[in-house]
Amino acid sequence: MSLPQTTARAARGPRRAVAALGLALALTAPLAGCADEPAPGSGAGSGSEAGAGRSTSPAPSTRPDPEPEADAAEPPFDRAAHSLDDPASIWVVSNKTRPLAPLDFAPADLSTPQGVENEFAQPLREPAARAVETLIAAAGAAGHEVRVISAYRDYATQVALYDRYVARDGAAAADTYSARPGYSEHQTGLAVDLDDFGACYLDACFGETPAGAWLAEHAAEHGFVVRYPAGKQEVTGFTPEPWHFRYVGPELAEEMRRTGVTTLEEFFGLPAAPGYAD
Repeated sequence: MSLPQTTARAARGPRRAVAALGLALALTAPLAGCADEPAPGSGAGSGSEAGAGRSTSPAPSTRPDPEPEADAAEPPFDRAAHSLDDPASIWVVSNKTRPLAPLDFAPADLSTPQGVENEFAQPLREPAARAVETLIAAAGAAGHEVRVISAYRDYATQVALYDRYVARDGAAAADTYSARPGYSEHQTGLAVDLDDFGACYLDACFGETPAGAWLAEHAAEHGFVVRYPAGKQEVTGFTPEPWHFRYVGPELAEEMRRTGVTTLEEFFGLPAAPGYAD
């Protein structure tokens, strides 16, 4: 081999190595271009010239979302919202130890219920009259025919009624089922007796009739309570009267139903009234 040929071959060796290196770099370049982009907010490219002039998104906040404000707690039932002594109050409590004052009290806002059968055409105080209309209408919609058989009775009427009961049954017996004049809830214009045209007219069995049971269950929705419930004679002073409904307004009636307290005396913490003072 001649020297020029040897020199040429030697020169081609480095050129081949450079070419091989260039080919390797060319093959790997596309692979490098497939790499994932740095995640936003990562440190890649930040804090160096590589990130100069490039805007970066602020890091997401780690502060928790504010909790929604809780509903304000319902205020406790206000048992002093109305008087228990004023005979004109819808919460007046009349029993054998709490006579009306004055004894011959007469309400000033009497109104006859409209659109209902009313055996003696007796009125009630205006709010009670409107409420008994809706109560009887609701009972009718539920399939129960209900009528008013007693409502407001003035002082003179209560005198005549009580005297008649005493003459018939004696004072001790009359006092178990009829209020003395000046002590009657009917005199307040807030009490109403209801009936279903059945066989339990003014009888304890009324509470067991479909109409009586429905009224007892739904009376509170219209502002009424069963004033003389079974098992409470030593508290109210009267034998059970499932037909006798007392208007106290929806707020009190619903609260008594919610708490399960069935008498006004117990709800307001008043002394039991099993008998008259004299």
